[in-house]
Amino acid sequence: MQGVDWSDPEAIRKLRIADFACGTGALLSAVYEQIAARHERAGGDPAALHANMMEEALYGCDVMPSAVHITGATLSGVRPNIGFGKSRVYTMPYGRLSDGTVAIGSLELLASDAQLTQTNFTDPALRTGSIGEETAAQVMVEVPDEGFDMVIMNPPFTRPGSDWEGSERAEDYIKHFRGLSTGLVTQRDMAKSLKQYTKDTCYHGYAGIASAFAALAHKKIKPGGVLALVLPLSVANGLSWQGFREMLAQEYTDLTVLSIAANGRDMSFSSDTGMAECLVVARRLKKGELPHDRLLFTSLQRRPRGFAQASLVANGLMDSSQVRRIEDGPYGGELLMVGEDLTGETITAPRGTDGESWGAVRLSDYSLAQVAYSLSQSRLWLPGMRSFVELELAALRDVGRRGWHDINIAGSAGPFVKFPPSPTSSYPALWNHNAKRETRIVCLPDSQLRVKQGMEDRASEAWATASRIHFNRDFTFGSQPLAIAFTDREAIGGRVWPNVIFSDKRYDYAFSVWGNSTLGLLSYWWHSSRQQSSKASMTVRAVESLPVLDPRALTDEQLATAEAIFEEFRDKELKPAYLADADPNRALLDRRVVCDLLGLDEGVYMAVRRLSEKWCAEPSVHGGKARPHDARLVM
Repeated sequence: MQGVDWSDPEAIRKLRIADFACGTGALLSAVYEQIAARHERAGGDPAALHANMMEEALYGCDVMPSAVHITGATLSGVRPNIGFGKSRVYTMPYGRLSDGTVAIGSLELLASDAQLTQTNFTDPALRTGSIGEETAAQVMVEVPDEGFDMVIMNPPFTRPGSDWEGSERAEDYIKHFRGLSTGLVTQRDMAKSLKQYTKDTCYHGYAGIASAFAALAHKKIKPGGVLALVLPLSVANGLSWQGFREMLAQEYTDLTVLSIAANGRDMSFSSDTGMAECLVVARRLKKGELPHDRLLFTSLQRRPRGFAQASLVANGLMDSSQVRRIEDGPYGGELLMVGEDLTGETITAPRGTDGESWGAVRLSDYSLAQVAYSLSQSRLWLPGMRSFVELELAALRDVGRRGWHDINIAGSAGPFVKFPPSPTSSYPALWNHNAKRETRIVCLPDSQLRVKQGMEDRASEAWATASRIHFNRDFTFGSQPLAIAFTDREAIGGRVWPNVIFSDKRYDYAFSVWGNSTLGLLSYWWHSSRQQSSKASMTVRAVESLPVLDPRALTDEQLATAEAIFEEFRDKELKPAYLADADPNRALLDRRVVCDLLGLDEGVYMAVRRLSEKWCAEPSVHGGKARPHDARLVM
């Protein structure tokens, strides 16, 4: 919180801090502890602040009365010997109410400054039940828009459980409001309320309920106030989170994104999500203020062990003006040390305005980010190289187009029904993963499609997107070798292998060999969501902006070379991607692409192989999977 005189108790008493998904109050408690500590270091008496902090400064809301009770008890327990009157800790109405209407918890505050809530925890009428039916009293609480100096939250991440992105029916799929004894009709009514309240906000149904809480936080933060959110790592790359990133770019400054490179439980800040997360901190612009032109990214080696270590990490974060930039070349970021221990790395990136992806998350070596960023700028700048080499890359949408979403092909509204494969199929398809069948660039279709009666015209439209090139949407680096699969016969792309269609068939070969080389793997990894241990995902829409080698810039001779390389490799086995540095066939593919296709020298090839070693050492690539004893770098 900028400009607060921590020695002045009156300035502190004016602060307003909220967590609208407070759970058991861990974040509010941490903020309170920091405020008290700063006041004490400035010569003040923290005890004198307690009554005001409880009565006016700290707002906590949740739909679970038992959690709210714990929050109130935890906060009041900071100074158990000091009494106070009311508190600002509330159980929010949720589900079907007694008057027949529905409520959606704290998200009701998107619609109004004032909300009739279940009474706060200090009222003796409250019983600590699980749902709220036991609550006897209600109070009207004022939660003013743009009224808070800080909104800090770790909101729920609930989102559609099936992959409905790209489907015409995506908006009809409800999961956000399951639980707490809500029935299907109630869930639908709650979803309608959410849709109404979140119109023209950063909320996106596919991003999940967390994006609605982000919209609520934005609505309540005053100019100059601080936003601090723990969010799923998909916020960095997901198209459904683009509105949130755009909002931050246009209306906030001092943006810092913290993530964790490690695997397993250590890749999240929460203790129970089982997925990678990031911490997003930003300050809302004051009227007339211009934002800083840099974003600060910090990637930790592992989750801090307790509050003390987390505090040391926070104190070690540097001002962005002192940190190496992502465009400065492949030299890595500034090292973040706690004592003599390396805790992580920090780097800055340019601030965009259109919700550009944040690739610089969940990395242990920021030189990889610098290489990937350079590639996206059509520059090949590798570790150990003093300068870059120009290399023509383009967004995939500029050189080709992607096929249909699988739901629109063989979903309930699609024109096809999927069956086991047949060598005489009229409509072959490459649909699912089978790691044992996907060790070579050329793959056989694993399914056939049969046309539904009455949908012949629609089936013809879908079949017009069939191609020989298929893109891996869900790439598990620990078991799968291919980013791009090729089918000798044109086939429909299914759930994990959507089509990529080029106007020139020669481009198929260049795209196949580039996409499965180390440089292609790095570009895929950089552009994808790395929310799971060694699995990278990309939606069919996100693939459109993937930077790829521009086949339009290749000469006829180079395109012929690409086809010759492809034919050389059609029967060669490739190891899983996390062993790309130890795979002699992948090393040979790199040599053919770098030296023969691109015409670069042996030094560049050697640098690509060193890059492969760095990439394979990333936790988000190997996923903690043990390497074979004989797996060594192949140059």
